[in-house]
Amino acid sequence: MTELKKKIDRVVAVLLISIMAIMVINVTWQVLSRYVFQSPSSYTDELSRYLLVWLGMLGAAYVAGQNQHLAIDLFPQRLYGESKKRLMIFISLIIVAFVLPVMVMGGGNLVYITYVLEQKSATLRLPLAYVYAMIPTSGLLVIFYQIVEIKTILSNPVTPSNL
Repeated sequence: MTELKKKIDRVVAVLLISIMAIMVINVTWQVLSRYVFQSPSSYTDELSRYLLVWLGMLGAAYVAGQNQHLAIDLFPQRLYGESKKRLMIFISLIIVAFVLPVMVMGGGNLVYITYVLEQKSATLRLPLAYVYAMIPTSGLLVIFYQIVEIKTILSNPVTPSNL
């Protein structure tokens, strides 16, 4: 499973870099078209907004997979051995318990509703379901990463050096 995680990490990292590069190009074009050519581009503002949503959601999932997410780690720092192992599994389960109903089910419902209603963005005329699809996708990534984390915790023996 760690090989699959590494492959997914690589794909997500490339996607994040690509989204960021497209955002830089997009915003640079917006500035040039507005201030140099005196003819602002109509689509760049909306595109940068949607790319920022994708970057934020996908970036949050990636960071959660690297265990670099924002966390209050007072208890894990003070615990050792089996107690720390149980706490880390509990934290991963709490993350899954939040992400499943909010991001996966709620985000999936949002995608479904916007798809059925055929809502489109104002300037790009892009179906909003495509924009919102990153919410349940990121949620599924977070759940995958937490399952891998739980499996890793359970498979490692309890020693002072690794916990």
